Amino acid sequence: MDLNEKTVGFALTGSFCTLDQVLVEMEKLKKEGANIVPIISEAVSRTDTRFGKARDWKERIKEITGKEPIETIKDVEPIGPSSLLDVLLVAPCTGNTLAKIANGITDTPVTMAVKAQLRNQKPVVIAISTNDGLNFNARNLGLLLRSRNIYFVPFGQDDPVKKSTSLIAKFEKIIPAVKEALEGRQIQPVLE
Repeated sequence: MDLNEKTVGFALTGSFCTLDQVLVEMEKLKKEGANIVPIISEAVSRTDTRFGKARDWKERIKEITGKEPIETIKDVEPIGPSSLLDVLLVAPCTGNTLAKIANGITDTPVTMAVKAQLRNQKPVVIAISTNDGLNFNARNLGLLLRSRNIYFVPFGQDDPVKKSTSLIAKFEKIIPAVKEALEGRQIQPVLE
């Protein structure tokens, strides 16, 4: 699958410790020729952490994509009616966002983008990054694993000894997962 001329929505949520890794994958997608539409959660848009300042994340995203990231529900809503995206990637996808997607809650730019994409029966790819994936969020993960047009970047336990319920995507597999989703297939194996 050639990503040249494909429009990829790239939605980032507040798993701040993984943003650097995810932005490396965003650069790779751009090099593959994808037209990237960046979307960020309120947390990424407004929160300074020990991992970086919000304005620096936004500037880096703009440098990679050539576009200002979409930061509001209002600005992301037209994705549905215009059928703008070929595929939407949520990377990193926090447990909070995962739960909202699984339960149809659309109160952030990222969850609105997911709703808009699913409205058009087009693929959504999730790259999970959550400390409670094998705890309270296991139910939501299970719901989404069997949902139509939802695909996952392969994932596994982050640190089985110290953080036994934590799950993290294999971010280096984002591009193969996106390509498979565009063909209507879940990349395998899902669990690594």
